[in-house]
Amino acid sequence: MAAQDRSDRSSPERYSRVAIWLHWTIALLVIVNLAVGLLHESVPALRAWMGAHKALGMLVLVLSLARLAWRVAHRPPPLPAPMPAWEKGIAHLAHAVLYGMMIGMPLTGWLMVSGAARRGPFNWFGLFDIPYLPVSTATGRFGHEAHEIVGWMMLALIVAHSAAALRHHLVLRDEILARMAPALSRTKPRV
Repeated sequence: MAAQDRSDRSSPERYSRVAIWLHWTIALLVIVNLAVGLLHESVPALRAWMGAHKALGMLVLVLSLARLAWRVAHRPPPLPAPMPAWEKGIAHLAHAVLYGMMIGMPLTGWLMVSGAARRGPFNWFGLFDIPYLPVSTATGRFGHEAHEIVGWMMLALIVAHSAAALRHHLVLRDEILARMAPALSRTKPRV
């Protein structure tokens, strides 16, 4: 009976502390990296950030793989039962695409720098070198094009994801955003 009561509630339980920490850490890193990556050609001051952009991208890759492993091992809280099936489907699809992009963006960047005709430094904040992938310059060009296209697509999906979360919080006034936003907590997150 308790399981049935929990699935019928309009205010679902929260994500675990680890999932919340990974979500917001990756979100911040992705936003910084999108800003640097998409604006570095038009804002000269951001060109100096390209080494950090690469290092942060590799950190996003590692954290995204950790987040995916965590999600597989720890099921997320269910979406509220009253939510329409089409909206649940879109939410699940958006999350799957975001995971793909959080892993694909760093991988296409890695292909790009590995297949560059003239390779620059590729290290993690000067602490250790990151090995180049054994790829051709044609693969590097593919990586460059894919990295840019996926970057713009990721920006659009992040805007849509954020707008959907705000719609739930401000218009529908449900607990969807509170499941992942620590400051909006009405219930304690799972461990």
